[in-house]
Amino acid sequence: MDSAHRAVMFTDIVNSTALASRVGDRRWADLVREHHHRVRSCLARYRGTEMDTAGDGFFATFAGPARAVRCALAVVAAVRDLAIEVRAGVHIGEMQMIDGKAGGISVTLGARIAALARPSEVLVSQTVKDLVAGSGLTFENAGEHELKGVADPWRLHRVVSERG
Repeated sequence: MDSAHRAVMFTDIVNSTALASRVGDRRWADLVREHHHRVRSCLARYRGTEMDTAGDGFFATFAGPARAVRCALAVVAAVRDLAIEVRAGVHIGEMQMIDGKAGGISVTLGARIAALARPSEVLVSQTVKDLVAGSGLTFENAGEHELKGVADPWRLHRVVSERG
């Protein structure tokens, strides 16, 4: 089993089922294709590695947390004119490769953090916030949260702006 220290980013289209129901299958398929194209463009720009997609969500990894956060912000902005919103979460830690798939607690934590984000919001762990000090990214305390399956509460932060 290989492991690597990587930043993980999860994104998900907000209220996708209701939107798909409202616009119909053909329009929804077009929206998802365009969403995927734009997310992949952001991943290329910030040198992220697409690990998985599940319907309308993405899981990607990055060499560093600032790139992951900036990519998440770019994804939020990139899909806005499609009349969809995404939520995103970023964490960093030791990632395990198990049978060719990324896994481990860091991956799970990233997914749990993303699930707590509001529409067009990027949430990050305290670990990410600490590691990007001096990067020009600014944050607002989002409080302590229980993450499903994790014993202790986690302090999360929402990204509020970036310079540079």
